[in-house]
Amino acid sequence: MSANKKKNLKSAEADSSSEDEDIKNDDDNEEEEDDDMESDDSDGMDSESFQEKEELQIEFEGRAPVDPDAEGISQLLQRLVPRAQINCNQLAELLIAQNFVGSVICQCMDDGPDSETDDNMVEDDTIFGITSVVNLTAKKDKPVIEQLRKYITERAAKHATKQVQEQLRNLLDNEQQHVGLLINERFINIPAQISVPLLQNLHKEIEAAKAKKMKFNFGTLLMLVKFHRKLGKKGKPDEDQFTNAEEELLAERSKFSFEYAMDIESDWPEDVGGLKPYRKLLALEAKQLPQLINEIQAYINGE
Repeated sequence: MSANKKKNLKSAEADSSSEDEDIKNDDDNEEEEDDDMESDDSDGMDSESFQEKEELQIEFEGRAPVDPDAEGISQLLQRLVPRAQINCNQLAELLIAQNFVGSVICQCMDDGPDSETDDNMVEDDTIFGITSVVNLTAKKDKPVIEQLRKYITERAAKHATKQVQEQLRNLLDNEQQHVGLLINERFINIPAQISVPLLQNLHKEIEAAKAKKMKFNFGTLLMLVKFHRKLGKKGKPDEDQFTNAEEELLAERSKFSFEYAMDIESDWPEDVGGLKPYRKLLALEAKQLPQLINEIQAYINGE
């Protein structure tokens, strides 16, 4: 999908005080960039989703990412792996360089008199989400991919079973069957329906890239997803609430996975509404992506 080819994705309710208010512009120089690569995990960034907010109508569209989107993409990635030793600026640039694969979510601009969007509440250049994939095998020598692989394997060593650790190691060490990292990150409260056209478009772009002999022929897709857990009381089971609703189904369809709790920054309560932040790494069969998209559509529609 070219940068000037846009797709109207969804007219939906979004928070006027959405995540962009809490995103800090800390990538403007190298000193601040180092601050983004602190080692402690945290998840204060999702806590605002449990506060009362004003709602407004925003119409979204998808397009290929371009250079000016780098900061917005980086901020979204930081929310997925907060305070990790991962250079999200470099990862954003890498995703943009793949201008033949991946989409960002932005506001569909309507300058007409009937437009209901308050321009003072939503900036024109806000990036509301990104859906893309990056090759963890072919690009493993790039510093940011090295950081991603290390992040994944270190957390697997701490939180995954021995069997899962071995499965993951075999995937990452296999030069013949490439592994992709599927990125599906967006602002809280953007409805799950938007994920279907984005994933459909991503699949088409992957197939087109493969036809051109580009290195997008994946055997497995790894995916890092966000959820919160409400601990069960009096013998009741724990309740998991996925930030992106469609990822609950993907978690059920994964061939293996592991999860880990996130530490919360000191300036946030340790317990927000009784919900604890977690991440879960999923391993998905790449060839099943079209079927998974169909299942997501049915899941969203309640079929």
